[in-house]
Amino acid sequence: METKNVFAGRSLCVIEDLTIEERKYLFSEVRILKQAMQENDLQTLENYRIDDKDFGVYEVFLEDSTRTKESFRNAANFHHVKVSELNSDSSSFNKGESYADTFNTLSGYSNTIFIIRSKIEGVCRWLEDECASYAQRNRLWRKPAFINAGDGKHEHPTQELLDEFTFMEDNDWKTDSIHLALVGDLYHGRTVHSKAAGLKLFDKVKVDLIAPVELAMPETYVLKMQENGYEIRLFSSIEEYLSQGDIADKWYFTRPQLERMGDRILQRQEELRSAITFRREFMGKLMEGTKFYHPLPRHKVTPTIPTFLDDTPLNGWERQSINGMYVRIILLALIGGKIGSCFVPKEIPVEESRAEYIFEVDLTQREPKDKVVSEGVQPIHNGLVIDHICRGDTPSEIRDHMRLISSVLGLDEAKGGEWVSRGHSDSNSYKGIIFRPDATELTRKKLKRLAAVAPGCTLNIIRDGKVEKKYRMEMPPRIYNFDDLSCTNDACISHPSQSEGVPAHFSRTKENLFACAYCGKTHSFKEIWKSRNK
Repeated sequence: METKNVFAGRSLCVIEDLTIEERKYLFSEVRILKQAMQENDLQTLENYRIDDKDFGVYEVFLEDSTRTKESFRNAANFHHVKVSELNSDSSSFNKGESYADTFNTLSGYSNTIFIIRSKIEGVCRWLEDECASYAQRNRLWRKPAFINAGDGKHEHPTQELLDEFTFMEDNDWKTDSIHLALVGDLYHGRTVHSKAAGLKLFDKVKVDLIAPVELAMPETYVLKMQENGYEIRLFSSIEEYLSQGDIADKWYFTRPQLERMGDRILQRQEELRSAITFRREFMGKLMEGTKFYHPLPRHKVTPTIPTFLDDTPLNGWERQSINGMYVRIILLALIGGKIGSCFVPKEIPVEESRAEYIFEVDLTQREPKDKVVSEGVQPIHNGLVIDHICRGDTPSEIRDHMRLISSVLGLDEAKGGEWVSRGHSDSNSYKGIIFRPDATELTRKKLKRLAAVAPGCTLNIIRDGKVEKKYRMEMPPRIYNFDDLSCTNDACISHPSQSEGVPAHFSRTKENLFACAYCGKTHSFKEIWKSRNK
């Protein structure tokens, strides 16, 4: 029985689209290819070529990037395939055409792999689904695959692949541990954002984040690192970092993008650049065998890795850059189905969580208790009571959120009211109560909405003065298909300001936050509703 090629036709939108096991296989093939390249072993190189002039690879760079673009172009040319380029300056995007229409059209012209760089985040994830549906509707023989070559401040997964390969080279190919210092503009740097998940390749991860507060790693990625079990330390400058004794043997620098941050930051640019720029006086404080890396380009006037280091053993960034083409050759070969059929995964894919989050209480099993009524609240004879709302929040926070709950559930026009009460078991803790006399029982869809907008609450259905049904709500593992959901990141493909008509979709994280399926930004359950964000 022929083994299915698990790589063929896959998209790479974020680094976690490839499992750790799959990445290790990819890197093993890169090692073989790199050696063949260095030895000009033509017979081995032929084993990796797609060699099909009708196989279309399309570069769409809507944001400038000479190195990534040329690295991919040379990788595609290695394969002897049809290589095309969309000129963004004169493209239909400037005429108001949607991403979906553009890429659906190009998919119909025998283009198989799209390599996309964009300022808009989550583009590849959206197009992966949208163009797959288009291919099925129009009976295209192959659905297109998408490779994210950098999207806004989100991720740069192919850079992460070449970084990981280079780290492994310098780690004698061991993945038991890594100690990495991330230095520079950690706020804008998508290459470092990919490491929040990418470094899971290593069993034990210690990350030192070195940046002034203005350039600090966004909380979304710090939380993700913590979820993944990394040991994290924060420092405001290289000087502060070197004043303590536990120094990483691998340093990853990024270019500060202060031009994106306004006049106030630009007025302090000399101070900020100084905090993240390596100086001669620091040389004696480094560990023996230390390597420096950089995704390039360096700033020609104020490089964070000064050029006096180019001829030193610290230089790992040049080899890192060269590795980029090798990694991308192998990635295209895998997605194109040329190699990978011999790979049999041992890891069992984790199925998307479908756990229940709406629990009906069996009232027949409950022992009778004395009825306890919150102060100021009169029992209702028929209707709905939503209790335990935002327990532990301040009264003003609870009142504010109860207004949102009423709007989300369509209860604004019904009679009744809201109340803030002290908890019965803890007089220092507040909770919210919404009561709607004579309101009908909520539909399953509205129960889902209630669980998403008020996890932890209880819903009581009152009939003839008694609780007829009672539900306890937990945070849903996923939430989508609601028109009033919205990611708060205005650079996200799903944000209303992008006018792409992409429906918001969120997944629950280990920290009980909702992460956007497109840009990865995390939100509390209070933040994902359009009416909250107006």
